[in-house]
Amino acid sequence: MKVTYTSVLVMAMLSLLLSSQVLVSTAVTCSPVQLASCAGAMMSSSTPPSSDCCASLREQKPCLCGYLRDPSLRGYVNSPNSRKVANTCNVPLPSC
Repeated sequence: MKVTYTSVLVMAMLSLLLSSQVLVSTAVTCSPVQLASCAGAMMSSSTPPSSDCCASLREQKPCLCGYLRDPSLRGYVNSPNSRKVANTCNVPLPSC
């Protein structure tokens, strides 16, 4: 019996550790500088977004509402070219 309780306790602790690792690995650092690879595409309607741009945009997706609330960033995130880049990268802009 004692072995069973110990096994259950070890399994519970292991699953707790694994779930906390998942939470840590999905955390995103919100930094508009991370979108620097999108600058060319966002500033020019004739420049398509690169794969790096799309990857960065997907990573920063949880941050977009914060960027839209920031008066110094709102114009960039909400511009027609930015919307075009988001559509091309299949990253829907949130309605905040």
